[in-house]
Amino acid sequence: MKKIVTLHYRSTEPRTETISLLGHEISVQHIGCNKNLDEMATHIAELDGTADAIALRGVTRTLRLGKQKVSHSAAEKLFSIAKKTPVVDGGGVQATMERWAVRLAADAEPGIWARKHVLMVPLTNHHGLAQALGQYTDNVRHADPIVYFALPDPIGIGRTAALGTIAKPALAQMKDFSFSQLFPTPGDPGVPRSMPPFQWADVLAGDMGSIRRYAPKSLKGKWIVTESASNDDIADLTARGAEGIVTTIPPLGDAPLSEHCAATFEACLVAIRPDPDTPLTENTYLNLMADLHWQPGIQYLQPESARVNRFAFVIHPLAVEFIHKHPTFRWTRILPDRLVEWVAAFFPPFFVSKIKGIESPATGQKAEGYLITLGATPKELMRRDTGFVYRRLIRAARMAERYGARIMGLGAFTSVVGDAGITVAQKTDIAITSGNSLTVAATLETAKQAAVKMGTNLADAHKGNVMVIGATGSIGSVCSRLLAMAVPNITLVAPRPEKLIQLKRTIENETPHANVTISTSADEYVSAADLIVTTTTALNTRIVDINRCKPGAVICDIARPPDITEEEAALRPDVLVIESGEILLPGDPDFGYDIGLPPKVAYACLAETALLTLEGRFEDYTVGRNIEIERVKEIYRLFKKHGLQLSGLRSHGHFLTDEDIARKRELADDLRRHPEKLAELQSLQLPDRAQKGASHRANLPGWALAAGATAGVLAGIFFSKRNQS
Repeated sequence: MKKIVTLHYRSTEPRTETISLLGHEISVQHIGCNKNLDEMATHIAELDGTADAIALRGVTRTLRLGKQKVSHSAAEKLFSIAKKTPVVDGGGVQATMERWAVRLAADAEPGIWARKHVLMVPLTNHHGLAQALGQYTDNVRHADPIVYFALPDPIGIGRTAALGTIAKPALAQMKDFSFSQLFPTPGDPGVPRSMPPFQWADVLAGDMGSIRRYAPKSLKGKWIVTESASNDDIADLTARGAEGIVTTIPPLGDAPLSEHCAATFEACLVAIRPDPDTPLTENTYLNLMADLHWQPGIQYLQPESARVNRFAFVIHPLAVEFIHKHPTFRWTRILPDRLVEWVAAFFPPFFVSKIKGIESPATGQKAEGYLITLGATPKELMRRDTGFVYRRLIRAARMAERYGARIMGLGAFTSVVGDAGITVAQKTDIAITSGNSLTVAATLETAKQAAVKMGTNLADAHKGNVMVIGATGSIGSVCSRLLAMAVPNITLVAPRPEKLIQLKRTIENETPHANVTISTSADEYVSAADLIVTTTTALNTRIVDINRCKPGAVICDIARPPDITEEEAALRPDVLVIESGEILLPGDPDFGYDIGLPPKVAYACLAETALLTLEGRFEDYTVGRNIEIERVKEIYRLFKKHGLQLSGLRSHGHFLTDEDIARKRELADDLRRHPEKLAELQSLQLPDRAQKGASHRANLPGWALAAGATAGVLAGIFFSKRNQS
């Protein structure tokens, strides 16, 4: 059996253990040296020739910071005492193992490092760790000046750009530091350190002693990356709220996290190398490590964090009134609406709330979400060029990655602009979905239920008649194709005749028995439709004249903002106007924000993002304008599997009871019996849809423009700071 000895710079209980590595049994003896380098030197001399390798824990021969390195003045002599037995400090393997561990952790927990704010505590002798984490984020800083010299942070010395300036003078002093200063123990620091860098960080990486000593008492939500962790370390980090820990040295025993330092691991490799005369170079270690099959120790420290998949969802105000209602922006009511909309469009995306409590009853998988909002209303989103919107969505995606989300859903008009998510998916690492597959499935299921409740048999070969407005759009086209398979007569309405012709031919090829009519206007055919599905993105334009509808018709209005206003619906109380299928999420979801729906209820696009998260399907799912029918069917199967439900029929924000629908059926029956009453209703004038209070930016008074510009700047600063915190 091979034998190594680990000499601890600090005190430790003498003990001997046996570990296995690459098929070898190795005896590891641990000896404490009570912070006495002379005692450590004596042990090295005594062990020379009796052990296969000697590891020095808490001691380093070389200090490296950036491109600069220097020998530690007191440690150098320790490595020249032994003449037969190699003496190592872990430096031969540490950088390689750090790089490897970061990569394996990212494979095991995708997104764990993405876009995170990383603080190296310290960067000294952890360049491999910093470089590896830098592959996943541009936000890597170091705390060396804070840790070793108690310097404040505001002067920016922790940024990488300043490293070349400070490294040489810092090492010139650090080479004479005691190892107690270089590798401090947990406890309260004698001199308080600057806290903002620690609070800024999502990940604290480096030495456990420095992290526990100098980091703030609360580590809520933070990940810790270090070479090893003891039971005391785990207990302390857990009590301080740390999210989880990753250890970069392979666990050499039964514990899930490594308790052994890089020096012990290097000594093990030295002991088992096939040829004892092989020089101790990086290549020697690499060829041994290449045969390792391992995973870094990864442990969630908070029970609520285990088995939680995360998603993000992008929303935006549907109208300027939503901006006025926000507590932070109530004061904007005194400004012209057009100005408020224009300024809000320039806001960077910002965090709104965290969605908690989603849990699949089938698998027990939990999901959490992050609501991120843009400032632009639909009018501004449609008015701007696609690049303007893409830039904000890409920024939102990077925020989502930092929060740990692995898929991001595009809500409302963000899924409509440009190529419906394709560009955003291509330019970001996070998975993207528009949510339109479940929107289609939920819409059709809701429409079917509504028609049944209104006493309409859509499948009747002689009577069933459905109209799809916006039929050539991404949602409208797949709705049309699926409805044509179930309803004998279908009318397709869209503004572009060439697309209508193409869609008609597609449907007739898929469903030869379907009777397909196409039109660029709904007016001529609306009076024959039992069900109207409207999927447009038109603003301030009347899409369908509700007065022309037949008695008892059902209008399923998917559009946001809705195509049928509440005032228009009130003119025809016999017509059932419903929203697209809203979804009751499983578990006990809490959105942390009023999204305009009852508790636990989500729009289908958000529900699809949550559903894919529950299923662990972190892939670009519904992007582009060609929604695949098979994806609609698949998402509906997942909908059933994970216990999602339709929330019920809603009309303009209100749930409809069976009594409400019964009254509509009575009114419809009465109108069928008395055509003169129907004619009277149809003669009523629809309310004016002209935009109220609209004004053009060019016509705004100078004081309003100045106030708006100032508000935009202040808001931009506020939300930028908020997103960095």
